[in-house]
Amino acid sequence: MNRILIKTVGLHKSYVSGEKELEVIKGIDLEILDGESIALLGESGAGKSTLLCLLAGLEKPSKGRIFWQGQDIIELSDEQRADLRKRGMGFVFQFFNLIPELSALENIMLPGLIDRKPLQEIAEKAKVILKELKLTQRASHYPYALSGGEQQRVAVGRAIINEPLILFADEPTGNLDKTTAKKILELMLDLMHKRTGVLFIATHQEEIALKMDRIIRIVDGKIVDHEPSRRHVGTVHG
Repeated sequence: MNRILIKTVGLHKSYVSGEKELEVIKGIDLEILDGESIALLGESGAGKSTLLCLLAGLEKPSKGRIFWQGQDIIELSDEQRADLRKRGMGFVFQFFNLIPELSALENIMLPGLIDRKPLQEIAEKAKVILKELKLTQRASHYPYALSGGEQQRVAVGRAIINEPLILFADEPTGNLDKTTAKKILELMLDLMHKRTGVLFIATHQEEIALKMDRIIRIVDGKIVDHEPSRRHVGTVHG
């Protein structure tokens, strides 16, 4: 039986604009299990990015609870939530967000350095990741000298160097051609399965979603369907 990593109960999120209140997330109950890959599938404006930000503790819900390994993260201080993200979560986005003044190796090392881990330890780990990413020959190259696919691979490496329990990816292949997108997706799946971590991808692309263990469909801020796990990792009740 897979352990529950994240659980939400009655999750709502609204934004106030002038005198109007816009409800983006409308009562979501969700469980995310250790070791599974999940696609959050929906059109633009469905609430995918907002839900991802809520799960990661980047935003607070208007109503409802979010439990991380049984602990209610809403009760944590901003500093405690930041520490949880730093140690337990990795993030990959559509735009690579690499530091232009840092090489590929240095970009991957950055989270470990921020976490004040020993320089030699984090450098060796980054070199191992570069090898897994098939980027050893590009270690000293700066982002401007890398292709889009190479930059996204570096972004993936940066996201996993602190060995997160969950890798959140928000439209991670949106800026890539189909061939490169497929390679990046396979890479993320392989890396997270090796580390028995969770891969949680927000996407509007059905072909990407079909590669995951489980597909969660979101429409207008509500989960409308949980498709059975293709790899039989577990089920969700929402």
